[in-house]
Order: sequence, then C-alpha cells, then structure tokens
Amino acid sequence: MDCADNQKEKGKPQGLTMKVIARIRTDFPTKFGIPHQSCRINSLKAQIVFEPEYRFAEAVRGLEEYTYLWVIWEFSQSVRDTWSPTVRPPKLGGNIRKGVFATRSPFRPNALGLSSVKLERIEMTKELGPVLHVTGADMMDGTPIYDIKPYLPYVDSHPEAAGGFTDGIVYEKLKVIFPKELLLKIPKEHREVINEVLASDPRPGYHRDPQRIYGLAFGEKDVRFRVEENVLTVCEVTDFER
Repeated sequence: MDCADNQKEKGKPQGLTMKVIARIRTDFPTKFGIPHQSCRINSLKAQIVFEPEYRFAEAVRGLEEYTYLWVIWEFSQSVRDTWSPTVRPPKLGGNIRKGVFATRSPFRPNALGLSSVKLERIEMTKELGPVLHVTGADMMDGTPIYDIKPYLPYVDSHPEAAGGFTDGIVYEKLKVIFPKELLLKIPKEHREVINEVLASDPRPGYHRDPQRIYGLAFGEKDVRFRVEENVLTVCEVTDFER
C-alpha cells in the first residue's frame, strides 16, 4: 500500500454515528406487556416528541399527508456488547433457534427496531415544537428514535408475502375477567385499552404456569393477573412505583 492509499484508508469513514432525533411517550414504563409487533393494538396511543435540536415545523412539513409512518428506534433495554447468530423466538416456545436476521428479536448486532405506526395528527406546541400523535406503537416510554419515514402503500405493502415461522402462529385472544371493583381503579380513558392489552396475552410465549402471578405496568397502575388455559383473571390493581 503506497502513501496515497494509506491516506485514503485513514480518511475512510469508520461507521455511521446516529443521533437520537426524538423519544416516544407511551403508557408502558417497563417492557413487559408491550405488544410484540406494531399495530397489533391500534387503540394504544403515543406521542413522538422531538429532541430540542429537531423541533422545527419545517422538518415535518408534508408529513400530515401520510396515514402511516415507519419509525426506526433502539431497543434501549437490550443493548449489549455481544451478539449471537441465533436466537430463540418466544412465540416458538423458547425451544427452537432461528437465525437472528430471520427474526425481530431485540438481541441483535445493532439493537434497532422498526415499527409502522398510524399518524393521527400533528400538534404544533410552543414548548415542544411539533408533536406526532400516533397509535399502534410497540415501544416503551422514553424509547429513543433515530428516524421517521413515511409509509408508502404502493411499495411497502405486500399482502401476498410469506411470513416465515409466524405464518403458523395462531393469535388467539384470551378471555379477560376484570372484577368491577378493580377495573374502577383504572383511569376511565385506559379501561378499554388495558383490556385489549391483557386479551392479547402479554406473557412470554414459553410461560404457561397457571399459578404464576404477573405484573403489568400500564400508565400509573400495576395490574397483577394470572392465566389458566385461555382465561386471564385480574387479581390486584395498585399504583405503579417508578
């Protein structure tokens, strides 16, 4: 390698340095219970709040013309220095390994997530600039967002596509028994959506112990429940301690 080639090598970019452009605000203070895919529960509301240096109305000009958005974000609770070429998808019982690039596992070389969310409206605020109100997000409160792109149905939608191992998974909703005295402890605006979250079975795919009590943090409440066969029973509702 001559001096010229050496200079080129030294000046070669070593990789992309990404910047957090926004964070999402959701009712999930922890990752347990978050839907495994975006838009599975369309009633879940969230807000995308831009970081101070990106709070420009011009940056979202024209975005209101789209119905759905692609959001690129970080699995902030799953960042690690090592990675494995195979993972165990929970929906396969945690016993079968698949290639990491054949799954949407958070345990990846780069802990990036990709979600499609519905854009309900853009609110222009004095304090926070443009705030994107979206539904169907599958992210924990405070999740860092690296990019937002419009969803284009003429190229992004492929109804005939094969879904790999997910084609064999049947998503059956649980019957939810939520005693009235406990449901009344949930804020009125959250009652319908918490029932949907519970009915979608928030447990890991390999958990099937009917005696186990689970705790789901949603908003300011901690909902404790157990599941026997296809019936989920809420046992207790308390204030969530952050």
